[in-house]
Amino acid sequence: MNVRPLNPSYMAYGLLGLPLAMAALPVYVHIPAFYALHMDIDLAQLGWVLFAARLFDTVQDPLLGLMIDRRGGRLNGYLLAAAAVFALAFAALWMPPGGANIAVAWLGIALVFVYCAHSFLSIAYFAWGASLDGAAARAQILLGPAAWREAAGLIGILLASAIPAAVMSGAPDQVSHRMAWYSAGFGMLLMIAMIVLLSGAPAWSRASGKVPRLAPALREVIANRRFTRLLFPYLFSALSVSLPATLVLFFIRDQLQAPAWGARFLIAYFAAALCCLPLWIRLASRYGTAKAWRLGMVLAIAAFGGTAFLGPGDTLPFFAVCLAAGAALGADLALPPVLIAQTLGGSAGKGVYLGIYTLLGKLSLAITGLSLPLLATLGYRPGSGTSMQLVAMYAGLPCLLKLIAVLSLRRICEDQSDLPCTVADGMCRK
Repeated sequence: MNVRPLNPSYMAYGLLGLPLAMAALPVYVHIPAFYALHMDIDLAQLGWVLFAARLFDTVQDPLLGLMIDRRGGRLNGYLLAAAAVFALAFAALWMPPGGANIAVAWLGIALVFVYCAHSFLSIAYFAWGASLDGAAARAQILLGPAAWREAAGLIGILLASAIPAAVMSGAPDQVSHRMAWYSAGFGMLLMIAMIVLLSGAPAWSRASGKVPRLAPALREVIANRRFTRLLFPYLFSALSVSLPATLVLFFIRDQLQAPAWGARFLIAYFAAALCCLPLWIRLASRYGTAKAWRLGMVLAIAAFGGTAFLGPGDTLPFFAVCLAAGAALGADLALPPVLIAQTLGGSAGKGVYLGIYTLLGKLSLAITGLSLPLLATLGYRPGSGTSMQLVAMYAGLPCLLKLIAVLSLRRICEDQSDLPCTVADGMCRK
């Protein structure tokens, strides 16, 4: 079966990726800089709050996945309620009360609500997409909805790159007020996308069989070796992406000394990912999803490695890095969910699988939150100018993590009925 890229029902499914990305990027990229630079929160204290909130977010995912499995496709009310909580909590992040200690507590509580709502929506959304082909889960079918989801997500990221970064580089006393308007726009788009999803997307294909309890469901997941072999490369790849995402605004401000260019750099990065997304879908369809993902990670290492040699005023070379690394990001966004979905088959516990998948992404974000107190311990202070510690954490370590992911992915098996199965492609060993 061929992918029909203009399938209206796939478009209706994919639209929700836009508002989810509109909020996710500011939470993970701009919130640390907002509270450190505009609220004068100590970097170490901020890092521990982010780590604790993200760790909580990580632990809850399998439980949310089990809840979604038990509800099957009967989730409309839950999805609408989660969307409302998400919109309100996101707005609250940008309106902390005065006082450093109160602001830190406010940040922690708001992040818990944001993460709970976002996790529920994301797991349900990915589980819905993974169920669209029922038990077959062929890559040729799964790539269509995935492409629309990630394309919409990248458009949302472009909006999230341009607007919050421009606000952050403007007058400090206007940041909260302007981000409140951004939050209102995000909330409206979220509700529109939710209505389109519930009314126009393909029906959730409910798997046959009774959903097991959590312990048996986890045992089933552990026994699925095709699934568990994907977790290691995915975790290290996610770490290699989330670490520079946490530090990028600090790098632009202090190492490049070009804070006014932050929005332009982010737009270039995510625009390149959006433009190259069809290429990765085409490569995955022709040569295999695992092989295409490996190629994307090699490109990311080659592109990002030169960042370590950049200094004040190197804006044009950094633009080149953003374009090349952004092109590689398209593979990281679109291809791992397809590989994961291929391992699920007709399992009645897709939500648990997807909960563990998102858990690893959240775990990577929690771990990278510790980069802030580590940098503080090593002597880095925001606004202090160039720093070798910052360069090593921002550029060197992500390349090493991505290399580990590439090497571990070489052993991954892939079941793709549309393609020939060859040992050279790493797709035969079951």
